Parts: sequence; C-alpha cells; structure tokens
Amino acid sequence: MKSLKELFRIGKGPSSSHTMGPMKAAQLYAQRHPEAKRFEVTLYGSLAATGKGHMTDVAITEGLQPVAPVDIIWNARERLPFHPNGMKFTAIDAEGHHYDEWTVFSVGGGALSEGENDTLGQSSEEIYNMQTLTEIQDWCERYGRGYWEYVDKCEDDDIWDYLREVWGVMQEAVERGINHEGVLPGPLGLARKAPTYFVKASGYKAHLQSRGLVFSYALAVSEENASGGIIATAPTCGSCGVLPAVLYHLSRGHLFSEERILHAMATAGIIGNVAKQNASIAGADVGCQGEVGVACAMASAAACQLFGGSPAQIEYAAEMGLEHHLGMTCDPMCGLVQIPCIERNAFAATRALDSQLYAAFSDGRHRVTYDRVVRVMKQTGHDLPSLYKETSTGGLAKEGL
Repeated sequence: MKSLKELFRIGKGPSSSHTMGPMKAAQLYAQRHPEAKRFEVTLYGSLAATGKGHMTDVAITEGLQPVAPVDIIWNARERLPFHPNGMKFTAIDAEGHHYDEWTVFSVGGGALSEGENDTLGQSSEEIYNMQTLTEIQDWCERYGRGYWEYVDKCEDDDIWDYLREVWGVMQEAVERGINHEGVLPGPLGLARKAPTYFVKASGYKAHLQSRGLVFSYALAVSEENASGGIIATAPTCGSCGVLPAVLYHLSRGHLFSEERILHAMATAGIIGNVAKQNASIAGADVGCQGEVGVACAMASAAACQLFGGSPAQIEYAAEMGLEHHLGMTCDPMCGLVQIPCIERNAFAATRALDSQLYAAFSDGRHRVTYDRVVRVMKQTGHDLPSLYKETSTGGLAKEGL
C-alpha cells in the first residue's frame, strides 16, 4: 500500500475523481507538451455523464489553458474497459495535426492510473508491506502496538507534520462552513444548512446537542466541498465531511490532544488504505459505499481508538461502519455533489460514533472481518448497474430531473 499522503490529499472540491484527478492529469499533459497550439480532451463514461456538475471541464481547462486553448468532447455513452472515469488527451500543432494521444483514468481520491500497464503508480512507492487489516491487526496484537504505530513504523518521519497540515485544513473547513451562509452553486438552489444546525444545536440538552453539532460539522465541510472550497480527501471529496466532523467534535467536546487526534487520523488512514488497495474508493466504480461507507469506517476506527479501543475493537468498529453502507448507490442529482451526498456525510458521521460505541461494549470478537466486507463491497459495487454509479441516470438522480 502507498503512503497516507496519497489518501489524504489537500485540494479544491467538489470531487476528487471528477475534479482533482482530471486537473492533475491536465497539468501533467501540459508539462509534457508546452509547444502545443491546442488541446483536445475526450471524457468517457462517468466523467462525461456528471462532469459538468462536478466542474470537470473547469478543472481540465485550468490545467491546460496556460499552454493553449482546450476543446472538450463529452462521450458519456462510451465506457473505457479499465475504469468508468476515463479521459483521452491529444495535442494539436499549428497545422492542425493531432499527436501523442494519452489515455488516463481518474480512479478515486485524486489518484490517476494509465490502466493495466500503469506507469503513473510506479512514481509513488509502496511503503506498507501488509495489504490487509487482518495482517496489520495480528502485528499489533503480537507486539502490543496500535495501528498508528504501524503507520509510524512504515512512513517517513514527516508523516506527522503532513497529518498535522491535513488536520489544520479539516478544522478550517469546519469553521468556515459553520459560518458560511447562503446558497450552494448550481441549478438545485440548495441552501447551506451547517450554520443553522450549529446554532440550533445549542438549544438542546447535552446528548441531542452533541448529535446536532456532529451534523453541523459534517454539513459544514461537505458544503465547503460542494462550493469548490479547500478540503482534505478522507478518502474522497464526496465523503470529506465524515472524518473531520467526528474528530472536530471529539477534540472540542472531549478535549483530546492534537497528538492523539493525529494518531487517530493515522489509524483512519490505514482503514481507508486497505479499502483503496483491495477494492475501490471511487463512486463511479463501486458506488457511494466506496466513498461514504469507507469514510464511515475510517471515522469509526478513529473514534474507537480515541476512546481506548483495542486493535480488535477498532477493527470491529471499522467493519460495522462499512458493512452497514453496503449497496449504497452513487446517484447525485444533476451531477452535483449536493443531493444526497451532503446529508449522507452527516448521517455517516453519527453512525461512526454509534459503531465505535457498539464495538466498545464488545470484546472485539465477531464473525465477519473488515477485509471480508471490503471484498464484498468490491463485488457488490461491480454488480451494480452503471446508472447507479455516478452517472446521474438512475436512482435519486432521476427523481431530480
């Protein structure tokens, strides 16, 4: 598995696979062809189906425009074999000749791949020699360590500075979002809810106030993402509100130190990395279970660790966070990361807290492991028809037409 720096990425929303990834690809291609007089970019499958709502064209144009003008072709009917988020870049010279076609895929979380014979992935070192949570849990129990200590063992020394930077971005997104009133961009005319939820929560007694604050924090980050603000993927843009909401709430409400929060983030990163390695975190590939479901698993594990959970209890919390999102479709209205995405972040954040509490009452022993649920998620996602995987052609998206 690769570094957690590849999982927690800082950038602009609203979509890691439809915005961050395409912009990165455009920048790479612009660097390759500074002599080009024009570019042509063809978007396929999910990228074409929901790209306008996710501002894919804006991201690509920003990446290529400094070199030359861009023509974008939308081909939603054709899905390239390797992944539904495919795009083809072509450079054009002064005589109008097309040359150096480059096909690349945005595979989720802002990551890129060139397909079966990937060379992009080789630029990022595989630093974790264990690929499953079962292996990592066994290591923790054998040596009396925590998941975060496995991160510390495998990563470079600067990982904690990087996680501290990510934590800063998460906190800033929460605080901007709970103070940012108005309407979100796009044709839905969706009003921001985070400021209202934050104010209303103060009027309830402690238990309901706690739940209301978690809602407001998740809404805040998700609404910042939906408006193109700076956020950190956890593991994606579309699910970026879950982990920050839980960590922000616990850091303020239970006064956990920054060091313990960073350790919890490292554990969350391992959970997300295992899912990314062995299945997918792209809604276009496996549905929203790979985004919000994995985010819930990450937050469940982080919360369980903060409350003193054992490696077995932490694994159980993560397993429940993902298991109970199995089969969740990715069907955004108008191709926007707004409905149902924003509310799903809020509900997943509270479900993460429930998962950690349930696991804390147990001894950590259970029948179905996190690794098995990850495998089921992959199979379930691939069994879902394409209209339920970020194409905005079925499910709730159809109701919004």
